[in-house]
Parts: sequence; C-alpha cells; structure tokens
Amino acid sequence: MSFLPHPTQLPISSPHAASNFLSKMRNPTITLVSALNFIVFLVFDFLDTFLCVVCGYIDELFEGQASSCYCTDKEEQQARRNGDGEEGEELSLSETLYERKNVFRKMGFLGFAKKWRKSKNENPGKVKNLKNRWSDCGCQSCVSWTNDAAQKLHFVIGEPETSSQALTDEDCRGKPPENVIFLHGFLCSSSFWTETVFPNLSEHGKRNYRLFAVDLLGFGRSPKPRDCFYTLKDHLEMIEKSVICPFQLNSFHLVAHSMGCLIAIALAAKHPELVKSVTLVAPPYFPSKDGDSLRVLEKIAARKLWPPFVFGMSLMSWYEHLGRCVCFLVCRHHRTWETIAKLLTRRRDLHFMTVDFTRHTHHSAWHTMHNVICGGAKLMEGYLQVLSKAGVKVCVVHGDRDKVVPMECSNNIQMAAPDAEVNIVKNTNHNSVIFGRKRDFTRHVEHIWESNSGRRMYDKCS
Repeated sequence: MSFLPHPTQLPISSPHAASNFLSKMRNPTITLVSALNFIVFLVFDFLDTFLCVVCGYIDELFEGQASSCYCTDKEEQQARRNGDGEEGEELSLSETLYERKNVFRKMGFLGFAKKWRKSKNENPGKVKNLKNRWSDCGCQSCVSWTNDAAQKLHFVIGEPETSSQALTDEDCRGKPPENVIFLHGFLCSSSFWTETVFPNLSEHGKRNYRLFAVDLLGFGRSPKPRDCFYTLKDHLEMIEKSVICPFQLNSFHLVAHSMGCLIAIALAAKHPELVKSVTLVAPPYFPSKDGDSLRVLEKIAARKLWPPFVFGMSLMSWYEHLGRCVCFLVCRHHRTWETIAKLLTRRRDLHFMTVDFTRHTHHSAWHTMHNVICGGAKLMEGYLQVLSKAGVKVCVVHGDRDKVVPMECSNNIQMAAPDAEVNIVKNTNHNSVIFGRKRDFTRHVEHIWESNSGRRMYDKCS
C-alpha cells in the first residue's frame, strides 16, 4: 500500500531529499496515482475483511464448518494448529501468510467474526466429508486425482527411442539412457515442457535421454489436497514418491522454469549425489538472509495499479478471500470460459497455457505462492552453497526483457553460487525465452546434459 510520508518523517537535514519530495508533490500526475493507489487498495482491504466473514458463513453452510484462514494473528493460528496436532508444519509456513498488512483487520473489524467462530466451535455441526470445496471445480478432469489411492503426481514420460537406428557405433556399449526431470512454473503444468522441449529433441537426444515432465502438487492433473500446506517439503516428497523412488533414479538432470526453479534447487540440494546438472530458466530468487519473506512478497507482487500483471499478482497474493472469489469465478467455471474462448478464437483446441491457467485450486496456488516463492527464498542461499560444494553444475537462462522475474534474480544466484553459468538471451521475456526459440533452447539444454553426463557420449567403442 502506498502512503505519502508525513512531513515530520522527511529528512530535514537533507535539503536535496526534501527538495526531491516537494518536487514530486508538485507533480499532479504522481500525486493522483499515489492517491488512487491508496484508495483502491484501501477498498481491497475492506472487501477482503468483509469477505472473510462471508466465506466463513458459506463454508459453514455447505461444508459444516468454517475453513480456517490467515486473517487472525500468527499466535492464534499456531494455537489452533497445535490443537489439531499440526505444530510441526507451522515451522515451514511463510511469514507472509500472517504479516500481510490490512488496515481494517488491524482495527479489529474481525472481532465479532472471531466470537461467532468460537461459539460455532463450541457447538460444532456435522462436518461434511467433501472431496473439494464448494468454491472449487468438481468436474471429472479436476477431481480425477481423487480416484488415485496412492495420491501420486501426474507426469508424462518421454521414453528413449529403441529402434534399430538407435544402435549406432556411438552407443554400441549399451549405456543406459540418462534421466531428466522437468519442473514447470506457477499456474502451469507438464504441458509447458511436452509442447516445447519434447518435440524438439535431436536424434541423439531422443535415444539417450528419458524425460519426466511433472505436474507439480496442486497444479495440472496432480492431486490438490485440502489438508496440505504446499511447502517446499511437500513438493519434494511428492516428486520423490511419484518419480524418483518408483523409477529408482540413481542419477538425473533437472530443468525448471520460474517457480519450479526454487523446487529444483531444493531437490538438488537434498540429493546432490544424484543430480548431474540443474538448468534454471528465469529463477525468482530474491535473497532473504534475515528471513524477511514479506520483502520478497513486496518485490514479486508490489501493491501497484500498474502494470496490469503486477496489479493482478498483488490482488491474488495479498488478499486471501478476494483471491478465492476470483478463483471461484475463473477456475470453478473454467469449462464455460474455455467454451467462450473457443468461440471467440474459432479454435477447436486452446493453447495449453490458457487451459493450465485454471487447473488449480485457490488453496493450492495460495499456499504455493507464499510457502515456496516467498517463504522458500530464505532457504535458497544455503541450498546453492550445498550445490557449489558438491560440484553440481548450475546453469541459468534468463531473458533480458523479463518483466515477471527481473534479471537481478539470476545475478543473485551467481553471487550465492559463483560457479553458476548465467546466459542472458536478448530480446526475450519470461516465456519467449523458451517459446520463441524452442529448438535453440532444446539444443542448449542437451549440450548441458552432455557436458555434465559423467560419461563421454561421443567416444567410439573399443
């Protein structure tokens, strides 16, 4: 929220600073934007506080019990979770879940709602055992994961070719194929990789690599459990349970985009003896040595009206209940929106990014945003140091026109891991760094795999 500083807060001892402030105050455009910014987010503060009460009533009506939220302070939340035997999970939750500023919440506007919830907890009604919340989509594609008793991630495998053409003199020793795990970014799915890298592998890559493109927990066709906080630990355990352990991967390369980069770094740091290389595309890494995750949130989703992307991120990241309402309108009714989009574009099949954008729940996206992107930032420096000591090759690819994740993030990685290789691709943004150059990007990652394979792929057989 942008507040104009009080005159008493001006550095009077600095005439230059005071002069700059006064000059800005004289600029009507800056003053108007600041005032509009203040008013809009003040209204959002009120709406989110109001919707906290409304959602509580509706949850009680449809589910038999009001769902807990993060509008209460951390101590109250911790006491509630301790009562449910979840105190261990509390340690891994991001501070941004509790410390998001809200004027009306601080003024105690939720006092009466707390009393109502307390009285309801003393005389609880029957809690309905629902597979999904009333605000989540219940179509077959969105709840298909509930039929999986093992609760494993959905993933796509690109098996190496086994035709006679694969038996060349370069591969006559019968070396087993190498494994590559792909992790997508926020609000995406495995399609991000199966539609870009998989079709563009070289002939050598097709017969020497086995590819695993994963739908991360809470996204795509993977499980979206309500009782999960979607921490880094949760994501890592599901990747291990779904891919690494079942396929007995004793070595693998990692390729990740955006938010997936943080999960890839954590996974590599947990298994440095198994990882041959880590390729990070547009990694959103903001150092947080002092554990101030709120500063990371302000960097990623500053409360600003412009540009539109930042405004949308701020709305969905700072306001839990407003975000839930947006997901109710967009995600729960994604089939309707997809039908409208097909009619408008006159296309039978929509772009996979359009479809993936709605394949999550508010609960999964909200917690992943805060617990992985914001809360995970304070762990990244330690993880990168582990990789440096283990000699794991880290390669970073970043577009010089990326407005979603600034290039400073890649510089931050190189500062934490001096041996990391950073490649800046000109005239590309957050997505076009891959989409606009699919073949070139695929050749680049193949070169990284070959250079860090631990075996000479092009040695002639003796």
